[in-house]
Parts: sequence; C-alpha cells; structure tokens
Amino acid sequence: MLSAPLTAAEAEIFEDAVVPRYLSFFGGLAAEMLFPCPQAQIAHLGCRTGYPDSTLAEKVPESALVGVDPSAPALDVARARASLNSRLRVSYELGDSLPTGLPEFGFSHALALHPICDADGRALLLAELRRVLAPGGQALLALPLRGSFPEINDMIREYSLRQDLADLGKAVDLAAASRPTIETISEEFENAGLSEVDVDVQLIAVSFTNGREFLDDPIAKLMVFPELRSLLPLGPDLVGPCMKYVHDAICKYWSEGVFELTVNVGCASGRRL
Repeated sequence: MLSAPLTAAEAEIFEDAVVPRYLSFFGGLAAEMLFPCPQAQIAHLGCRTGYPDSTLAEKVPESALVGVDPSAPALDVARARASLNSRLRVSYELGDSLPTGLPEFGFSHALALHPICDADGRALLLAELRRVLAPGGQALLALPLRGSFPEINDMIREYSLRQDLADLGKAVDLAAASRPTIETISEEFENAGLSEVDVDVQLIAVSFTNGREFLDDPIAKLMVFPELRSLLPLGPDLVGPCMKYVHDAICKYWSEGVFELTVNVGCASGRRL
C-alpha cells in the first residue's frame, strides 16, 4: 500500500497543518533537486493532498503531473488546489497498491515524499519509481534518514528497561539503524537500477510548546507515529502499553518546556539510464 488512506477530516488537517510545518521540508528538498526539462511528465506516488505539485510547477512550467493515492478525500483536496494553478496540468488517480496502473516508461520524473513503510516497502516503491520512468528519467525519494526522532526512541528504550523487555530494546535499536543513511539509500537506489545517485540532507527541529502539544498535533498522529510503527512492528499485546508509556513520558518530561522533534530530512535522486 502507498500509505494509509486519510479521512476527509484528516485530509483537511493534513493540508493545513502537516504540509506547512513538516512535509514542506521534504518537498522543498525534492523541488530543489528536480532536474528542469521542457514539458516534463511527472508521476507523484502517494501524493495525498497534492503537495508539492504547485511548487514543481514553478520549476517546470507547462508540464503535466499524475498523482496516485489511496485516499479519495485527499485527492479531492489535491484537485481543488490544482484548479487554482493554471501552470500545471494535473490528474489524480485512486490507487492503493504497487505496482500502480501508471504506464511503464511514461514519465520524465517520478517522486514520493515521506513514505510510511519499512525497507522492504521502500524497495517496492523504488522499483515502481523506476518502472514508470522513461530512459534518462529522474526518481526522487524524500524521507527521514537515520538520526530522526531520537526523542521518541529514547522513551521506547526507557519503557523496555523498566519492563525488562530486552527484545524490545534490541528492536528499537534495529529499527533506528534500519533508517537509511546517505550511503545505504544510495545503495538502495542502485539496487533498484537507478544510477547517478545524489543525496541531499537537512537536519531540522520542529518545535512544540510542550509535549502534550506535540502528541495532539497531526504531525505526530498522521506522520511520525505511523512511520515509527512501520519500522517497529509490535504485537497487539505490547503496542498499546508501550505507546501509552511513551505518551505519558513525553507529557511528563516536557510538561512545561519546549519539545523539539529532531528530523534528519533527506532526499535522494537517481536516473534510469
């Protein structure tokens, strides 16, 4: 699956809160690395509410873009946004699996932002990005790299120590280590048949007034915790108590002080040659 479908309410919140304060860092890197070309044909996998489609239009005007996402409400928001921009011809399609129904060799560019998946899911996504590219086309993948979200990982480790759950502690360390580095994401691109790989990185901190504000924010609910759970599969008997402890600990330790979420934002570019 490309990503978990958003409800109508979540789609509006995603566009208003998640995009400007969080996803814009990933989309900004992708837009900077996009190779300009006349009359580009762009595929956006897991496009959600259509960001950064309008940003791409500024760099490759008079181009066409096809977005695919499993959420019909999110696509409705994307279409509404696109109707305000005459510089980019867009169409949005409902789809929840890989490979998509997009044509092979059909696009000059293919991108995905912040996929909610583990390494196996990322390999499938990279294979699909390559499949839809024409020879010479560019694939772009922006995602949190190793070193992201250490504050939350520390809370899970604390829970594992207090509950004497050694296997959980090891799982957290393995999950953190499974995040790509510049070197490993380059290898993943090359293994997918993508060459001339380049990676750009930006370390950021997203600030919240306190821990409770972070936990209540859609950034945490729609992006951070779903992405963490995709890397740290926990059984139903463990995920509930563990997440409750993490929430309680964040509320306690950052009850009055500012909570800063550390994110190592990365974007990788490769060519189908």
